Amino acid sequence: MSSQPNGKPSSPTERDAADLKKAMATGALKEANLSSLPPIICYCMASILMTVVNKFVVSGAKFNMNFCLLCIQSLVCVACVALVKKLGVISFRAFDWQDAKAWFPISFLLVSVIYTGSKSLQHLSIPVYTIFKNLTIILIAYGEVIWFGGRVTALTFISFILMVISSVIAAWSDVSSSIVDSVPAISTGVSLNALQTVAGVVKGLNVGYFWMLVNCLTSASYVLSMRKRIKSTGFSDWDSMFYNNLLSIPVLAVFSIIVEDWGTENLSKNFPPETRNFLLMAIVFSGAAAVGISYTTAWCVRTTSSTTYSMVGALNKLPVAASGMLFFGDAVTTGSVSAVGMGFFAGIVYAVAKNNQKKMEARMQADAIIPLANRKP
Repeated sequence: MSSQPNGKPSSPTERDAADLKKAMATGALKEANLSSLPPIICYCMASILMTVVNKFVVSGAKFNMNFCLLCIQSLVCVACVALVKKLGVISFRAFDWQDAKAWFPISFLLVSVIYTGSKSLQHLSIPVYTIFKNLTIILIAYGEVIWFGGRVTALTFISFILMVISSVIAAWSDVSSSIVDSVPAISTGVSLNALQTVAGVVKGLNVGYFWMLVNCLTSASYVLSMRKRIKSTGFSDWDSMFYNNLLSIPVLAVFSIIVEDWGTENLSKNFPPETRNFLLMAIVFSGAAAVGISYTTAWCVRTTSSTTYSMVGALNKLPVAASGMLFFGDAVTTGSVSAVGMGFFAGIVYAVAKNNQKKMEARMQADAIIPLANRKP
């Protein structure tokens, strides 16, 4: 029987269809779609701005004060979050020493993630950095299989293969174009200077890929550890962000004082007088942009869905990579474009795979529920 005597739909499918028709008739569906555009656009803009500004700050030929940079960003981030809380826009729990002790290892991992990311950005182009960040997804997925009983479907595995292929293409294109650019266009023979230049370029790329590998490993460790710790502490997104940045400040400050050169000469190299004010403004802006990414992420998930957010994250890789080509003159070659396109497609396949997996898990949970009418007393 498809409907009740009073004419109301009885099955869930009929009710969903009736709700959809009602939404289309009243225009509520159109309003919902339009309301989801601002958070999606804001999230994309914040992500692009954060990557571009960080690349601008660390791309100086003589910049070597990454710990100082990250410490300033964390200070700005904590100040912004505290200000927004005081204005009543957000709320999070007050500082507690027990929570701080429990969360400190996670904060230390975050420092490692951000530091290795800044070091890899210092040596690699934005498109290459963006593509290789996809490999972190693979590490996290298999980490969830080992420690949380997760599952990797066939379509998810295919997306992983595409990610690896895009990374190989990106590395090949990056190395070949860098070597070609370092060799003089007109040469009568192989000179010592040319060989030294090529050796310097290869060394710089090796350093960049080393930091990229460490960044992928630390990023996966951070995400998996944070997932486990959030369950035990009950932290919200804003709690996690507040404690992450607050606890990272002393770690970054100590490392900066011990490892980095705070002499007058080195400070002048890192912050040249002619660009010092603009550079400090960019660092402050990047710290505020971190708050913007956290807020727009929560806004995007709340207004749309986690599936839409994951799809937006996949699609966002294309404009982020394009920003590097546009603002920093990263090489636009067949290899680089192919790698970005492959990584873009791999992200879409991964988002679709996760969406299908969630639907399957929800269906299995629904099938496992015994209706009240069929239960035995």
